[in-house]
Amino acid sequence: MDKVRKDPLFWIFLVFLCYPFLPYLGNFVSLGTELLLWFIFTLSFNLCLGQTGLPSFGHGAFYGLGSYAAAISFLRFYGEDSFFLPLITAIAIGALFGAMLGWMIREKRGVYFAMLTVVFTQVVFGICWRWDAVTGGEAGLSGIDRVSILGLNMKDPHTYYYFCFVVFLLCAILIRTLAKSCFGMSLQAVRQNYIRAQYLGYNTGKYKFAVFTISSAFAGLAGGMYCMLTQSAFADILDWSKSGDVVMATLLGGGTVSFYGPIVGSIIFILFKELLSALWDHWALIYGLLFVVVLSLFPTGLMGIIINRSRGKKSKKGLLPTPAKQGGGAEEQVEQTN
Repeated sequence: MDKVRKDPLFWIFLVFLCYPFLPYLGNFVSLGTELLLWFIFTLSFNLCLGQTGLPSFGHGAFYGLGSYAAAISFLRFYGEDSFFLPLITAIAIGALFGAMLGWMIREKRGVYFAMLTVVFTQVVFGICWRWDAVTGGEAGLSGIDRVSILGLNMKDPHTYYYFCFVVFLLCAILIRTLAKSCFGMSLQAVRQNYIRAQYLGYNTGKYKFAVFTISSAFAGLAGGMYCMLTQSAFADILDWSKSGDVVMATLLGGGTVSFYGPIVGSIIFILFKELLSALWDHWALIYGLLFVVVLSLFPTGLMGIIINRSRGKKSKKGLLPTPAKQGGGAEEQVEQTN
């Protein structure tokens, strides 16, 4: 039980389980639902950036494709009584396009990798913006109803919130388990030293392809659930700025050093976007300044500050192992950061 109480994920689950009953914030159930979807989105993205070191600037494309896949399949294939099938389609489309792009750029690195992901998202954005017959073009798609499933009325905001909460819970546990698995350790090895990993026999291209596909599937799921939340799909969520938002939130929170960094960054971004924007139209200016100040002073983000302070206290107490006892492996570093 002590191990559970010391797990940050337990407290995150507890807070969002009680979110609809919190003073003030509990009045904004849709805001809480959007936060949960952003948690799934940024945690999936961090499999690429924080876990593998892949600077993908086009991950918003998979979020948007998931949204369109859910909307189109609901309106034109499955009918008005469907709920799970559009979401499954969103996962499949996200994984399919992620696999296609991941396979094409699996051997690319650095700026070439980043630029190809940007180009991909802009191509997808252009297609969805112009293809009126299928995507609705500039007008987008609307009229997606959340039907009742298993006797639960999904039209009720609170019911849909708790459905998203359960999905987030499962996704967070699955992604963390994946990050701590042998597969996740191999991704860490690719991130820490790409050339050394190849000399050790790792098929780095295969690992990059696999993590890109998995990450895109989760992003597609988040996009599909966002479509159900807003009951519509528009091309603006495919714009490159969406991909920029997820990168900034992940880096600001400290996703490169902590599993929980994307969650912290998502909270800050959504609160700025949804609450501060109601008070001041130029909220992005403050958010951008915050990002610049934090990343300039603390390149590892907000969670990096907490981790460094924790290590400083342990060092003073002599609780940190000496370098000779650390073993120097990727597993040790992952254990420390997660």
